[in-house]
Amino acid sequence: MSYSIIHDASELVIGPANRAAKTPSDDPTVESPDADGSPDPPDHPVVETESDAAIVLENGRVVTTGPSEEIGREYPIENAETAVDASGKCVLPGFVDCHTHALFAGDRSDEFEAKLAGKSYQEILAEGGGILRTVRHVRETSEDYLVESLREHLETMLAHGTTTVEVKSGYGLDTDTELKMLSAIERAGEDHPVDVVPTFMGAHAVPEGVDADAYTDTVVDEQLPAVAEQGIAEFCDVFCEEDVFSVAQSRRILEAGVEHGLKPKIHADEFVRLGGTRLAAELSAASADHLLQSTDDDVDALLEADVTPVLLPGTAFGLGGEYPDLSPYREHGVIPAVATDFNPNCHARSLGFAATLACVGMGMTPAEAILGITSRGAAALDRDEGVGTLEAGAPADLVVIDGPSYRHLPYTYDVNVVETVLKDGAVVVG
Repeated sequence: MSYSIIHDASELVIGPANRAAKTPSDDPTVESPDADGSPDPPDHPVVETESDAAIVLENGRVVTTGPSEEIGREYPIENAETAVDASGKCVLPGFVDCHTHALFAGDRSDEFEAKLAGKSYQEILAEGGGILRTVRHVRETSEDYLVESLREHLETMLAHGTTTVEVKSGYGLDTDTELKMLSAIERAGEDHPVDVVPTFMGAHAVPEGVDADAYTDTVVDEQLPAVAEQGIAEFCDVFCEEDVFSVAQSRRILEAGVEHGLKPKIHADEFVRLGGTRLAAELSAASADHLLQSTDDDVDALLEADVTPVLLPGTAFGLGGEYPDLSPYREHGVIPAVATDFNPNCHARSLGFAATLACVGMGMTPAEAILGITSRGAAALDRDEGVGTLEAGAPADLVVIDGPSYRHLPYTYDVNVVETVLKDGAVVVG
């Protein structure tokens, strides 16, 4: 019997636990009340943890978890193919970054400075900057360069604990370049430890010299058939926003994507309440992302349709803007997914830092933030089979952090606290 074991962890985070079945008074695995004595909202899921714990991995899957002494009797450390001593450290599920634009070319650091001087995202875009500037760079860049660039970003993400990442196209805005981007995404992920999930987002912006209706026709009639024939993309995303794609145009694109076998995702209600959240609910999208301007009724519809909400605190941080409101999700006892939104306008690849921002900027508890970047991120990508958890049978994707509790991930944000990463049971960092 060949197995690996991580042992003597001060804390092991298995996954979500249902507060409705457990209370802080009778279950030590449920997060305790806040420092001011106020408990989390009732019936709110939190994390299930084990102390002084071990986890056994075999054939790329989690076999079992439990007290180190008990697990060690059945699975002796000395007989393990790989043994990781996690004394004084916390073991977490591999992180799932469910919203990135990590494939791009060119440098937009000057736009960061422009934003500090008072220019808005929309003003920069109207001047030919923003997405359209990156489009020009990507169109001029070779596929090989894009592959190497993305691989460098994947290495950084992996070092910070990300084991699954979604990467969108959308800096091509023409058929050839969108296909080039998807091919680069596939190639970068082929022999890399991080699982890369490709999303087609030809409807990321309207290219220069074309109106939105005409470009929508191009996405529907030319790009989507070519993307389907290529067979790489899993999802179809669209930027449903004022002065970008209307609700009607977004519906056309996403419904055409479904016809070509692509699951819908949507950038919804980021700057203006246009109706993208309701559209996501109507189409039973895998996720609706941003949601800054969504109303309580919009969120009700979204959650009733079982669409995973994705919140992106790094975007608010980078733009100096407002953070999403958690209250409508808490009323439903639902934790949103949290992602980096890594792109040239939000240059942050660490989900640990996104968790910090979710806590400080949005008011999430550390437990909620951990679930946001693990099991809830997996839900936004329609990943089941235990992705984002350490339940028995789940993929053996683990992160060991240099801290005794999961709270140390968002708490310690000036350095990378990820010490060891295992992917499919093999050590890939550390």
